[in-house]
Amino acid sequence: MKPYTQKNLKALGITIFVLIVLNVLGSLFFHRFDLTKDKRYTLSETSLQIVKQVKNPLSIKIYMQGDLPADFRRLQQETKQLLEEFQAYNNNIVFEFVNPMENEEESMDVVKSLYQKGLTPINITVDDKGKQSQAMVFPWAIAVYNNKEVNIPLLKNIMGASTTQKVIGSIQHLEYSIADAINKITKDRQKKVAIIKGNGELSEIHIGKLLRQIKESYYIGPFTLDSVAKDPNGTLAALKKYDLAIISKPTERFSDEEKQVLDQFIINGGKTIWLIDQVAADMDSLYNQSGAILAYPRDLNLNDMFFKYGFRINPDLVKDEQGSPIKLATGEQGSATQYQDFIWKFAPLVRPNTEHPIVKHLGGIKFDFASPIDTLKNGIKKTILLQSSQYSRQIGSPAEVNLNVVAEKTSPQDYINKGYLNLSVLLEGNFRSAFENRVLPFKEDSFQSKGKPTKMIVISDGDLARNQLDKNMMPVELGYDQRTGNLYDNKDFMMNCINYLLDDTGLINIRSKDVELPLLDKEKVYENYTTTQFITIGLPILILLVFGLIFTFIRKRKYSK
Repeated sequence: MKPYTQKNLKALGITIFVLIVLNVLGSLFFHRFDLTKDKRYTLSETSLQIVKQVKNPLSIKIYMQGDLPADFRRLQQETKQLLEEFQAYNNNIVFEFVNPMENEEESMDVVKSLYQKGLTPINITVDDKGKQSQAMVFPWAIAVYNNKEVNIPLLKNIMGASTTQKVIGSIQHLEYSIADAINKITKDRQKKVAIIKGNGELSEIHIGKLLRQIKESYYIGPFTLDSVAKDPNGTLAALKKYDLAIISKPTERFSDEEKQVLDQFIINGGKTIWLIDQVAADMDSLYNQSGAILAYPRDLNLNDMFFKYGFRINPDLVKDEQGSPIKLATGEQGSATQYQDFIWKFAPLVRPNTEHPIVKHLGGIKFDFASPIDTLKNGIKKTILLQSSQYSRQIGSPAEVNLNVVAEKTSPQDYINKGYLNLSVLLEGNFRSAFENRVLPFKEDSFQSKGKPTKMIVISDGDLARNQLDKNMMPVELGYDQRTGNLYDNKDFMMNCINYLLDDTGLINIRSKDVELPLLDKEKVYENYTTTQFITIGLPILILLVFGLIFTFIRKRKYSK
């Protein structure tokens, strides 16, 4: 056998051996490399734990296929790449992209069925070099697992943002949206949420959308405090079986016995969300002939409890120049009433400015007749979640609230050293009982004065979790204002609060993940369209052509000797 043949066979044998070794090692050790700067395709530990829960086939159908606008093609591509990451860690996860408008004859039936499932399309204006056209896009997916189904929103609504900005925000939330949906559909519910009733709280229909959202991840049940009068110890024992209590806009006084039940629930480690209106004022009442109401303090008999826990809700109203839009009738033209947009200063539009995972990356959150919260020193850790703007101040009550305030003229001088009023506070630590060193309203053998570690969130507006009702008296989306057509982030804020209190912090941390997306400047591209085309298409071809000519010349010169 010739020497060069032996040499070639030896090289071939070594190559085969190396390939076999690499394959064996690859089957033993699994690792994926993410070369992006922000590690956007690296799944978090929480996502990896959720993926492990998928024991049976899980199918995800994404309704973004076909001729999509450029921004949505980016969202489609990012969704595909992220799902490929999920699939790489668990091959039980399968997905497909579907074009709901592919078949013109069946498209209307498909659209109707998607509507019935809650998958609403968006109509967007596509601007292509000055030419505008309309396109309908379904930025949704549906996950199916063990005959259970859950919708996955792929486009995050950001009020006032452009389509490009919405897509960027949506890509930042993609991992959360997908992981949250998989978690809901595969994980058995364990934590229990009590909706406190008996003191004039919001009715179920007015918090229907929030209840529906909670129900996807947790057990939920109404819990009335009426039984406290007859059996306080039995009521407390029943409440202790829950992990979280939500008290949403009570309007009637709490008895001392009811307060002791709530107090001992907290002291024993129960979490709470307080949605409290310290001032009685209702937006619906303003739409009367006079256009005015009297706002007055509401006595719920909770101030001593709140003071002991380390906060105080003042019986004042927050008036904020950064208010929410409102439509008011300004006259008539013919037989039609004319409406005009104004800023309603008693409905602060709060944009979070902290990095806490509960509020990070959230958009505007709408309040109605909120009150300022003071924090007190008592050893409890306090984190301010939401504040009014720099140009806000508090109005004492009782006070008349009039719709004419929309025409009021103000200047920055009116708000010097008055703004940044606390509207929502997170408290964490070992609380002391409000009934410590006091005669107990009812005898309780297991009474504790110092509590276990727990958390609570205080929101100084009972209507923040309230959804409006449509003309058929059915709940509309939480945060959606039918009068203006704006959708606020009230639902996301409430769900973040609930997830955080119930220790589902991993999902919240995914939501607050930062993703940097390099974007093209469209105006620059249009100005230099020919140059851009040459750089992106012509230059690579030219480089290949030059390389080919040089390679051919060298090869011809080498072998022609």
